[in-house]
Amino acid sequence: MTDRASSAVLERLRAVQWTGDWDDAVAHVMSRRVLMREYLRRAGVWSRACSADTAWPFFDATEYLNSDFAISPETEANLRDFLVQLTGDDAIKCTCAGAVRLAELRTQRRAIGADLPDLYEPLILFYERGGEFLRDNAGFIDLTGALMRPGTLQGHLGTPVLRSLDSAVLDAVDAKGRITYYTAAAATDSEGTLLRQRVLQGEQHNEAFNRDGLRWESTVPLPSSPENAAALGLVWLDEMEATNLIAETLASSN
Repeated sequence: MTDRASSAVLERLRAVQWTGDWDDAVAHVMSRRVLMREYLRRAGVWSRACSADTAWPFFDATEYLNSDFAISPETEANLRDFLVQLTGDDAIKCTCAGAVRLAELRTQRRAIGADLPDLYEPLILFYERGGEFLRDNAGFIDLTGALMRPGTLQGHLGTPVLRSLDSAVLDAVDAKGRITYYTAAAATDSEGTLLRQRVLQGEQHNEAFNRDGLRWESTVPLPSSPENAAALGLVWLDEMEATNLIAETLASSN
């Protein structure tokens, strides 16, 4: 009998366009970046919980939680066939296998990770929004359209928690250019207006997230640096904090 939880995850992974359209991946690079950061944070939490610090960030958690656990032979065979077809980084194969197996392990033994966030969901969403990632010889993670350093396990434990993985929130994050976020109120204040400055091919685009229309609209020119912004009473926001503010705005509109 096929394991339902693991089969559902495997079907999602099978549906991913792993080496899909470049433009599509680039269009989602900002949401993929926050999803990767949230995965790295959750991976740090899980690594500490199951004594897998040396395996962080890309690992199969079931190997550390219960080395004797096995999904059904049918699902294992389907998973093996799927992994053989993947041509990307070994870290992708490892996390895909971990996502499939952990889904079933947590279904069968609900006490495992009961107080922990879903480890692989941010990474599965990352894959669904643009396919694979690559790692270069300098240690960077290539998100297709942007590079990021993986940082350290300890460092990611201090990353702001991404409080929503809703597709509408992720869509609102996506935009082209180099982005800096500000708010006229504290980052924890859901009433604060979220502002962003996008620099695309040398041209500045200044935008505010409209609370009524729930979309980005042009606004007055914003300062060219966080230092200048502070002098005007604006607060620089980390992209994770900005994403959370978008999530709060969308939630308050429902």
